[in-house]
Amino acid sequence: MLTKKELDDFNEKLTARKIQIEKNLTGTALELDGMRELELNDEGDYAATSAKTMVDSAILVQQRKELNEIELALDKIKSGTYGICEMCEEPIGLPRLEVKNFARFCIACREITEKEQQ
Repeated sequence: MLTKKELDDFNEKLTARKIQIEKNLTGTALELDGMRELELNDEGDYAATSAKTMVDSAILVQQRKELNEIELALDKIKSGTYGICEMCEEPIGLPRLEVKNFARFCIACREITEKEQQ
C-alpha cells in the first residue's frame, strides 16, 4: 500500500500533468482554428498545412487519451483504489507508478492486456 505522502506526491504530479495537457489542448485547438482561416496560395502551402494539421490532430488524440487516464487516476486517489491493478487487484508497485503515474495494471497484467489487443 502507498503511504499518504506517496499518494499526495502522485496527486500533485498527475494534477500538474493534467494542467499541462489542458493548456496544450487549448493551444493546439486555437492553432488549428487559425489554420482553417489561412489563405493557402498553392498546393505546396496546402500540403504543408495539411501535414501539420494531421500531426497536430494525432497529438491531440494522444493527449486527450492521456488526459482521460490521468482523470481516472485522480478519481482513484480520491476513492482509495489508486495503485491497485484493475485486473488482479494486487498492488501495481511503486517503480511502475513512478514511470507511469496513471498505470492501471501491474506489469504482468499489462502484458496480458497488450497481447489481447494485438
